[in-house]
Amino acid sequence: MIDIVRDLRPLFGPARDQGARPTCLAFAASDTHAGLRDGWAPLSCEFAFYAAQKRADRPPTSGALLSTMLDALRLDGQPDEKGWPYLAAVPADHRLWTPPATVGPLYGRNGQRDGTDLSSILAALDRDTPVLMLTMLSRSFFQPRGDGVVDPANDELPEPAQRHAVVAVGHGTVDGTPAILIRNSWGPGWGLEGHAWLTERFLAPRLFATANLTEEVDVSSHTAAA
Repeated sequence: MIDIVRDLRPLFGPARDQGARPTCLAFAASDTHAGLRDGWAPLSCEFAFYAAQKRADRPPTSGALLSTMLDALRLDGQPDEKGWPYLAAVPADHRLWTPPATVGPLYGRNGQRDGTDLSSILAALDRDTPVLMLTMLSRSFFQPRGDGVVDPANDELPEPAQRHAVVAVGHGTVDGTPAILIRNSWGPGWGLEGHAWLTERFLAPRLFATANLTEEVDVSSHTAAA
């Protein structure tokens, strides 16, 4: 049985879909950022991913780093989704992967890496603050139960090579044990319209980082890292 204590899903729009690209962190960071703003308006994952990869000197075929994603949000900001809509694929010539000449206003936000203590995540959610979470995966994550619960089998081990970023958007209990409600970036067909309950048993050996986004910052004088 699922008992919901806090549910921030009303702060967000429909779950988005990253497709086959390694952009989960850009989606999780962008949606966390958008969820903290007044009224739901999705922010450009493409712009955030571009800025983070440029700052880290990483190609668009690699995943982003949490440190440079936080730097990108703080220093470069990001526009609304319509400023640079998400691409199904980047150009084969990566030199052509650049923002449009005009993307509209840029919104920046400070953020800081945090630990993996469950109580800190619950406290943030109780303040109506979504939390960016980075976790290792294993097979139960790919097919949540019909009630949207992800709870590993006894013989199911974390898979360190499979890492993923999601947004914590609520908490409660599943059969009396703590669980975190997360927003994924695999579209509304995954879990409960793109959401699922991760049990403490799933998270404890798999969660390896979290981050909290804090106050807005003015990035009007900045441009994305070239």
